[in-house]
Amino acid sequence: MKKKILSGIDRIDTVAHLLAGRRVGLMTNPTGISHGIVSTIDILHSRFGLSAMYAVEHGIRGNIQAGEHVENFIDPETGVTVFSAYGQNSRFTDEMLDAFDVLVFDIQDMGARFYTYIYSMAYAMEACARKGKSMIVLDRVNPLGGKKRAGTIIRPEFASFVGDYGLATQYGLTMGEFALYVKDYLHLDVDLTVVPLEGWTRDTLLDETDLPWVAPSPNLPTLEGALCYIGTCVFEGTNLSEGRGTTIPFQVMGAPFLDGAELEKRMNALHLPGLHFRRTSFCPTFSKHQGVLCHGVQMHVTDREACNAFAGGLHLLETARELAGEHFEWLGKTEFFIDKLLGTDEYRTGKYDAAGLVEAYLKPVADFNEQVKAYELYK
Repeated sequence: MKKKILSGIDRIDTVAHLLAGRRVGLMTNPTGISHGIVSTIDILHSRFGLSAMYAVEHGIRGNIQAGEHVENFIDPETGVTVFSAYGQNSRFTDEMLDAFDVLVFDIQDMGARFYTYIYSMAYAMEACARKGKSMIVLDRVNPLGGKKRAGTIIRPEFASFVGDYGLATQYGLTMGEFALYVKDYLHLDVDLTVVPLEGWTRDTLLDETDLPWVAPSPNLPTLEGALCYIGTCVFEGTNLSEGRGTTIPFQVMGAPFLDGAELEKRMNALHLPGLHFRRTSFCPTFSKHQGVLCHGVQMHVTDREACNAFAGGLHLLETARELAGEHFEWLGKTEFFIDKLLGTDEYRTGKYDAAGLVEAYLKPVADFNEQVKAYELYK
């Protein structure tokens, strides 16, 4: 039987006194819904009125592709001004700050360090601290659960909008817990309130609850893709396709010049726990190798508990790179995107191979795990 979960928006009455009579700003996207699948936009606007909304990557309606510019506009359904909090305005301007007294944040995160929503929230917290504004975070489950933490720990010199704050690749916190963590990490003097979940435990993944899967971005349409994404996002730093432009991005990886059968054989010979690799071919409708038949593999998670998706993705990259030979390229010239994704250049520069990098960060990730326990709101 699936667990009944009440998200922060379902418990909005607990903070109604903090919203009534104040100008309420809202940072949200399509994942901001109640248990009854009603948009947080509609709930807050009907109850308290919204003075402004703030759009992160992909926009408040989820209609903008990854990396594309988000414009300011008037929301036709509410008549409320929507400010872009992405790209050149990812740091709040005075005009954006002057439009509210209290900012409500309600977005479903993905649980991966390189997903941008956590940084949008952190930047908003910094802005609220600077101007003495209040902030309320309506908590949501971490769809990957809250027990597993894995990957690397980002080094400060590789901090960017896809990695910062000393996080592990899979950091195992809810948005509310992350807000508490980053408040201390950045030493922010901000009036922060977290409205906690009801019914969630750390060992629970989203599909074990009665909550629907609402794609956190156009390129993560399924939880299976999100489980793989922890590892396969590294392909974004290469000229190999991570499956954008297919129906299962981040589950399939390949290129026109790869041998899918050989890649399948080599990957399964590694006997990575909880993972299986199946040869496949696909033709992306956009992004890398658009309209060109690619060959590679699909990564299948066969045991969620046993698998280390980060290690799986890195081994897959290493094996595909070997097969690609001179066709393989890192993306970037003076700055390499793979270094930002991994939080280190130790893999690209050859200090560690895939196995070595995973091993080198076991202790730092274990230390991070102990550090963030102070911010856990759920058992």
